[in-house]
Amino acid sequence: MSACRYFGIQRRLAYRRVKIFTYTITNMKKQNKILQGILIALPVMGFFLVMTGCNAQPSSKAPSVDIHTAVLNGDKKAVQQHIAVRTNINEKDPVGGSSPLIIAALFGKTEIAKILLEAGVDINQQNNDGSTALHTAAFFCRPEIVQLLLSNKAVKTIKNKYGQTAIETVSGSFESVQPVYESLGKMLAPMGLKIDLNYLKNTRPQIVQLLK
Repeated sequence: MSACRYFGIQRRLAYRRVKIFTYTITNMKKQNKILQGILIALPVMGFFLVMTGCNAQPSSKAPSVDIHTAVLNGDKKAVQQHIAVRTNINEKDPVGGSSPLIIAALFGKTEIAKILLEAGVDINQQNNDGSTALHTAAFFCRPEIVQLLLSNKAVKTIKNKYGQTAIETVSGSFESVQPVYESLGKMLAPMGLKIDLNYLKNTRPQIVQLLK
C-alpha cells in the first residue's frame, strides 16, 4: 500500500472521529456554558486530516515538509528554512484555520514559538473558531508559551466565537472540562499530544494568574 493511500485512509477515519466528537461537544456546550470555547483544538484536529506523507512543497527551495508539519514535529531547522525562503508563516491550515503559532502553542513547542515570533508572526491571529495562540496555550496549560506570548504583546482581551477570552477558557472548574481533556487526548494522541490530567488541574490556576 502506498504512503498516500495509507494516509488517505487515515484521514477518512480521523474525519469521522472529528465529526462525532464535534457533535458531542456541541451538545455539551449547549447544556453547560462553562464548556463554551473548548473547541479550541478541533481546528488542529482538522489539520490532521490534511497532514500526510505526500505534503512536499512545490518550490525546490523550501523544505520537503510543509510549515505546519514542521512545527508539529518540532523541526526547528525546517521552520527556519521556511522563514529563509519567505514561506507565509501566518498561513492557515486549509481545514480549521490554525496558524503555525497556534499549533506550536497547542503542542508546547516553545522554541518553535520563539522562532516564529522573532520572524514577525501575527501573534493575535485567530483560527476558524476565533481562538488565538494565547487561547490555545492557556487552555492546554503551557505557562512558558503563555508568558512568551504576553511578553510579546499578545492581546488578552480577544474573544473567540464562544465569547471567551484566554483567561475564561481556564477559569471554570476542572471537573467540568476533564472529559473534554480526556477526549482531546485520545483524539490528538496520533499527533503526539500527551494529556496529563493532574498537571492540567494543578496548572490551570497558574495560567489564570499569568493572564490577570
